[in-house]
Amino acid sequence: MWIDTHCHLDAAEFGDKAQEIRALAATESVAHCIYPAVETANFEAVRGLAHLCGDSYALGIHPLYVPQAADEDLDRLDAALLQHRSDPRLVAVGEIGLDYFVPALTTSPLREKQERFYRAQLKLARKHGLPVIMHVRRSADQLLKGLREIAVPSGIAHAFNGSDQQAQQFIERGFALGFGGAVTYERATQLRHLATTLAAQALVLETDAPDIPPHWLYVTAEQRAAGVAQGINSPAQLPRIGAVLAELRGISSEALRAITAANAQRVLPKLGALL
Repeated sequence: MWIDTHCHLDAAEFGDKAQEIRALAATESVAHCIYPAVETANFEAVRGLAHLCGDSYALGIHPLYVPQAADEDLDRLDAALLQHRSDPRLVAVGEIGLDYFVPALTTSPLREKQERFYRAQLKLARKHGLPVIMHVRRSADQLLKGLREIAVPSGIAHAFNGSDQQAQQFIERGFALGFGGAVTYERATQLRHLATTLAAQALVLETDAPDIPPHWLYVTAEQRAAGVAQGINSPAQLPRIGAVLAELRGISSEALRAITAANAQRVLPKLGALL
């Protein structure tokens, strides 16, 4: 089975087509998707979608949504995790993390605020015994520092593109690393290096749909200026992304599919009962 460990099927780009898009992915043998929340306002959306489609979800506050988040949102997250603790489809706390790519988030006061929200959500994951789904954008060292101080059971470093040493530190802490559309670009040399050299047990697959389109969906700025619409990523693209990763590693797509499905169930233990 193919498992998309990171998909925002509730995003506005999909409009009212979420079920149709999920059904298309099923025809491509995508057996399961995980829908991470990004703010308290979409907690019920991802939960409802997971139940509607037979998938799973995570609850958390994304670093890009921290600027508009209130401190009370951490209390709301805590309450939601407690309320749904017996829901088998709640598999993680996420999407949480740090983003040092967006300039506004790298300077005071937002840098300190997103770091505070990250640490608070790690504590909630530990409190509720859940893994985390982690946003890693030019922030691997700071994320690892948090994990050294506030240990969580396991998790996924989503869209990881750090160094070999950073990758190993995540793996040593029980994490898998998420690979998606970015690995399909030949210019992504470090990412492709990681994809081919890391132990197979470290890999999971994701789309981050509708974001991070694979190269066959990408439209350049010049093409967009000429009126060509940007391709929208979807979970149906996962098998083709997986085929690229399998070719890079010199194994069959079927072998990679089995490996990554087992890895996803290892780092997100509640998945096993759903598959």
